[in-house]
Amino acid sequence: MGATHQPRSQTSRLIAIIDDNESMQDSLRDLIESAGLVARCFGSAEEFLEYDLHGEVGCLIAEIQMPGMSGLELQARLKEEQCSIPIIFITSNGGARMRIQAMREGAVEFLATPMDYQLLLKTVRAALDM
Repeated sequence: MGATHQPRSQTSRLIAIIDDNESMQDSLRDLIESAGLVARCFGSAEEFLEYDLHGEVGCLIAEIQMPGMSGLELQARLKEEQCSIPIIFITSNGGARMRIQAMREGAVEFLATPMDYQLLLKTVRAALDM
């Protein structure tokens, strides 16, 4: 009957932004909201996990290197929980090894900052359609 896909399409338009840099959070939230999407910011992977919004999040934008749990560790944790939220990683200083690991584990994209914001929006829209 197709009802199994309805909850995801109805509630999963929220974009979760996880970054320990508040100015980056603000800038990404403004960008996402300017495209007519809803964004919610978290200062850490642990904070995101505390809120347990897995079913509501359509896409995750996460800094790969953060104090505490890294973006890669968050990706592994979500995979363990069989949570398939599309993840777009951003980083100011991630190396090729991190990129390869993130992409191998299913990341949608791995973008270096400063980034092309139009590319980020295009990637977010593609992730929401997954």
